[in-house]
Formats: sequence, C-alpha cells, structure tokens
Amino acid sequence: MPPRSRPCLMGPLRVAPCRQPRSDLVMTILSTIPGAVPQPHSQLTRIERVLDYIHANLDQPLALAELAEQSCWSRWQLQRVFLHETGLTVAHYVRELKLSQAAEALLSGRQRVLDLALCYGFGSEVSFSRAFKQQFGCSPLAYRKRGLRLGLRTPLVRATLPQPMPARLVQVRIESQPGFILQGVKGQIRGLFAAAPDFQQTVPAIWRALRTAGGLPPGQERVGVVDVSGAGESLPYWAGSVMEEGASLPAGLAHLPVPAQTYAVLSHVGPVSQLGQTLNWFILHWLPSSGYRGVDGFELERYAPDFDGNQPDARMEYWLPVAPL
Repeated sequence: MPPRSRPCLMGPLRVAPCRQPRSDLVMTILSTIPGAVPQPHSQLTRIERVLDYIHANLDQPLALAELAEQSCWSRWQLQRVFLHETGLTVAHYVRELKLSQAAEALLSGRQRVLDLALCYGFGSEVSFSRAFKQQFGCSPLAYRKRGLRLGLRTPLVRATLPQPMPARLVQVRIESQPGFILQGVKGQIRGLFAAAPDFQQTVPAIWRALRTAGGLPPGQERVGVVDVSGAGESLPYWAGSVMEEGASLPAGLAHLPVPAQTYAVLSHVGPVSQLGQTLNWFILHWLPSSGYRGVDGFELERYAPDFDGNQPDARMEYWLPVAPL
C-alpha cells in the first residue's frame, strides 16, 4: 500500500557539448553515515576519484589500467569493487554515459552520426550505431526523428542527506512519458516546502479513501499525482491507477488527464518516511546543477502493486517534470 509520506518537487538537467562532454544527467550515490562529523567511506572515496576521472575524460579512450591508477586498486580489484558499488561494470558505465551524451547531442544539435561516433571514441559509425541500438532500442537517426528523451543515463555523484540512511546507489534518468488518464480519488495536501507541511498525515488518508472506494485494481501499478501548477500552498493530490483505454470509470472514482511530459526520474529505496529527505536533496542540490529546469505540471509517484512503505528495502520512483535549459 502506498506510503505514509509524499513530498513534491521541481527542478532541471544539463547537456554538454560534444567537444567537452560533461553529461547532462546525473546518477547519484545517496550515502549518509551516522555521526555529527561523518568519516568518508574509503571505497566510495576511491570510486569517486575514478568517477571524476571518467566524467572529465569521456571524449577520450579510457583504459581499465588507466582508471585503476586513479583508484589505487589493481584492475581486478577495481572491476569487482566498482560492480559491487554501482551494479555496473566499468566498461558498461563508461559506454552508457558516452551514448547518453551522444543521444542528447542528437536531439539538441545537428552533428552527423559519424561525427558523434568519432567524438565519443567509437571506431566507426557502424560500431556506434550497433552500441546505440543495444542501449536505446533504435538507431541514432530513429532516436533523433522521434525527438523524445528516453533512457538517458547519468553520472554518479555523492550526496549527503540530513539524517542517517543506508548507503545505496540511485540513478536519476530522463524519460518522456506519454499522456494518460488517471482514475482515483483526490485530496489536498501541503507539501514538502509549505510553511506547515501536512503530507505525512494527508497523503495516507487519501490512499485509504481510494482503498475504501475499491479503486486499487489487483496487480496494477499505483500512481500518485501532485498538481503543482497552482500558486497556493495547498496542492491537489490524486491517488489512483492508470485507466485502461476504452474502460469505464468505476463508481466512486474521478478521472484526471495527465499530459505527455519529460521527467527526471529518481528511485527511492527505503522506508517511505525517508522520502522527504531524498527529495529535499534532489531539489535543492541535484536539480540546480543539472542543466534542466523544473516546469509546472504534474509530479508522479509510481509504486509496484505490492509496495509496502514500511519496509527498509521498499522501492518507488518519483517523476519530476523538467525541460532543458
């Protein structure tokens, strides 16, 4: 059942020119350590050195031996620690960042595919197109023609949250979401940055009202929608699910058209009571340096059908509407 707390946010992301790529996206290490003066985690500190080097040299060939020197680990140790901390191999991480920057360049510039292939270290247009299709499911030209930011990946940065939370990796990505119709119930909340926030109490009450109305179809994703288009402190909040095309609206529920939008997507792992801390960092620290701007509209919360916000490994996604600067 969806959680006890729900904030709302706003923010951006950034594109780097091909010649000096610095990804317009950011994947984040959300890491906090108990204590007033936390000591840095040595593994993460070494990984950060490697990440800084990768991010500064994405337009160069990056050999594993070269990266190992930055970490003071052997190549074998670096590969295993990197995989443990990020869930990615070094080669996969470098490749997905290069391809994400190339994808952004396809949408925002007029470079030829061959020029982008050479800029990001691929030996030929053929090898670049093959790798691009593996990551994005279509050719570079098809991606450009579609004109949507889909599946863009982000670099890793370290973030320190205000209260102790388990160290973990969270990836911010950019996704274009088609419009849909939400069926559910509506209430009013005062969100994360209100003078007197009450979302900790009001959001669970709205989800309980939805359950009472029989509006939680079994096996279907749960979606929370925060309407931040107004100027007041009180925000409309919807709890519900996506209405299937051609379906009739169940009795006792209302519907909300949600337009197509580009989003920055943040995964939150942990009790939902800590979601506010994650989103606070996302808005105040990550977004201002991302190269995107927040736009007024609908912020989304997405939960699996069996979501339990009290569990330490609970996972959900917050979708923040953004547009490139």
